[in-house]
Amino acid sequence: QVQLVESGGGLVQPGGSLRLSCSASGSIFSNYAMGWYRQAPGKQRELVALITSGGSTNYADSVKGRFTISRDNAKNTVYLQMNSLKPEDTAVYYCNTRWGGSIVTMPGPYWGQGTQVTVSS
Repeated sequence: QVQLVESGGGLVQPGGSLRLSCSASGSIFSNYAMGWYRQAPGKQRELVALITSGGSTNYADSVKGRFTISRDNAKNTVYLQMNSLKPEDTAVYYCNTRWGGSIVTMPGPYWGQGTQVTVSS
């Protein structure tokens, strides 16, 4: 069983930055692919970014060049650095994981509780 806890959400003005963190417990973190997903009101949950156990990354087209996903295996933590935020980035952001996952097999079965990101002036 894997437990995921997100943090770092909040209210930010357009053009601002936030860094989300997701701490994992319960298994060997380095073997897991980690992903960030988001869900805005009235919309389906969508992939934002993911990073595999080998360090390969994938991003949604809407966030390329603005968001960066990274992981610290020593701290069992994955990060999402979000720059140049736009109002359309407003959503609940969820952390997700799968053992040995890839862009094809994500999302995995484990989800965090979500953290709200609101971009507004």
